[in-house]
Amino acid sequence: MRFSPSYYVRLLLILLATASLSACQSAYYGAMEKVGYVKRDILVDRVEAAAETQEEVKEEFQSAYQAFNALLQLESTELEERYETLNDAYEDSAAKAEELSDRVDSIESVADALFDEWQKELDQYTSKTLRDSSARKLRTTKSRYQQYLKSLKRSEAKVKPVLAVFKDQVLFLKHNLNAEKISALKGEVGRFDSDVKGLVREMDRSIAQAKDFIQGLE
Repeated sequence: MRFSPSYYVRLLLILLATASLSACQSAYYGAMEKVGYVKRDILVDRVEAAAETQEEVKEEFQSAYQAFNALLQLESTELEERYETLNDAYEDSAAKAEELSDRVDSIESVADALFDEWQKELDQYTSKTLRDSSARKLRTTKSRYQQYLKSLKRSEAKVKPVLAVFKDQVLFLKHNLNAEKISALKGEVGRFDSDVKGLVREMDRSIAQAKDFIQGLE
């Protein structure tokens, strides 16, 4: 298969961007270590920040459900005002969903850097006993991290389907702000409620995993 010159230009730009990002991250971690802030500390802070964002995601989606449910109970004269409240709730939920995705990426970045460094430093030991002890600790920590990351990504994956359902409702309401049309959405309340409760349960499980993982690091 032959590729056009533009294909190779795009590929080169991607590789350069990736290399630049990696160099920036390495420089950042190096600068932080000079002031006594090692990768392990950064990882703990990022896991804690992700857990805080997960709590905020829960609150935003629960508020969105309440706004949606309240809208369906209103008289037609109040629909426009409550629609704006619902749309704001959707936008806030979408913003928190994006923030959570960024948190996941930042955790993976520093965790990969930490484990790579740890693995390389095993070769610097002269004591086999200490090296073996550190290697066991590395395996245990990586295993616990993978369990936590799996839980974190499960909770992240729960967000997008619920957000999609929410967006459908907001779009429908945008063009159907009358009592008759809105009544057609009343059957969606139970589904939305069930989706939000499922999301909250997954967030709670992941937050608990985060606390356990941090305790093992400290």
